[in-house]
Amino acid sequence: MANFDVIIIGGGPGGYVCAIRCAQLGLNVALAEGRDNLGGTCLNVGCIPSKALLHATHALHDAQMNFEKMGLMGAAPKVDWAKMQSYKDDVVGQNTKGIEFLLKKNKVTWIKGWAEVPAAGKVKVGGTVYQAKHIVIATGSEPTSLPNVEIDEKIIMTSTGALALGGIPKKLVVIGAGVIGLEMGSIYARLGSEVVVVEYLDHITAGMDKDLAKTFQKILTKQGLKFVLGAAVQSVLVVKKRAEVIYKLNADGQVTVLDADAVLVATGRKPYVAGLGLEALGVALLPRGQVQTDVHFKTSVAGLYAIGDAIAGPMLAHKAEEEGMALAEILAGKAGHVNYDAIPSVVYSTPEVASVGKTEEQLNAEGRAYKVGRFSFMGNGRAKAVFQGEGFVKILADKSSDRILGAHIIGPMAGDLIHEICVAMEFGASAQDLALTCHAHPTYSEAVREAALACGDGAIHA
Repeated sequence: MANFDVIIIGGGPGGYVCAIRCAQLGLNVALAEGRDNLGGTCLNVGCIPSKALLHATHALHDAQMNFEKMGLMGAAPKVDWAKMQSYKDDVVGQNTKGIEFLLKKNKVTWIKGWAEVPAAGKVKVGGTVYQAKHIVIATGSEPTSLPNVEIDEKIIMTSTGALALGGIPKKLVVIGAGVIGLEMGSIYARLGSEVVVVEYLDHITAGMDKDLAKTFQKILTKQGLKFVLGAAVQSVLVVKKRAEVIYKLNADGQVTVLDADAVLVATGRKPYVAGLGLEALGVALLPRGQVQTDVHFKTSVAGLYAIGDAIAGPMLAHKAEEEGMALAEILAGKAGHVNYDAIPSVVYSTPEVASVGKTEEQLNAEGRAYKVGRFSFMGNGRAKAVFQGEGFVKILADKSSDRILGAHIIGPMAGDLIHEICVAMEFGASAQDLALTCHAHPTYSEAVREAALACGDGAIHA
């Protein structure tokens, strides 16, 4: 029986990062993964391939809409879908090989196969049982579906199928106006598909600052996406190789049938813990299927830990990585900690949308006094030069202390700009601290400084 200090189950962002950090801290580590490639859902059929397609279709949009404005004349390029898919797959392949190299470099043993936990301190893969002082569940999540909706990954699909369609659909119905649905909808809208998004709530992107969500929906509508809000999908049927989406409006019960070439079911994700044997082991689960853990990621079974999508909290790759790093520190006898108030979230559409910390709705619900500093990208010279003046930066700060409580950005490079505010929040900075920091000109980041100035005496360029 092979013995390890730590065995991590799952080779996604949380698992492989935890494994590498454990190894760096001197622990003998193995990682069990049943996929042929490392990287989990995020790298293989999620974050990375979708970003490749988002980048390709944004370049197409620029060629179609903006090149002529800049004096770049000539016909816009035609789409070779097979070649675009090949580009996406090449990006994924380079990254998965990179992770495999990192495991070897850090002397992490990759146990290839699907794992289960037959007893405390033991991991079984195939017919072999391994022993470890610590076992970490980092198995991620899988897509959820709806009653009366049968996924075939050809006509009715999850994001996995949507990333590898045989062709570009003339009409795509997206069920769910969350991050995954809107990113994929944006991709196909730019490729020429008619995209209709059906959402149960009366607004898009649940949990996002309402101010941000309203602006985001307006911009997406301009880009050609159509929205049916406040609608409950009753069923999806395949008729003669086409789909029929039947939904009922929450307001008046009116039933409508939408026909489509393809349907993307993007109604969220659930923890993927089936087959691990957790129930037999007596591991406590939360009502929504997550593994119950304490602040140190311990489960109800001694020596068994869990991180990432398998536990409570936002299902974000970087949240899983952060927890993996913190747990590695804990297992090595150090002090590991995650500041959940400073974990950003990003939608990688064009424009990008990014948030960190509290929304106005949350602060109002808490009865907390706050002030708002807001600056439009229309006042940012760099943004206007690249046709991305729509959007804004909004900073929320405590009314008395000026400490930054949250920030919300819609605009160019929002997913990168948000980290300036994440660092500020991590160090307990005030809006004035940001406002007094020199920012290079001309950059998008000047909009962040202007929003910080707006929390005080006022922005300069507004």
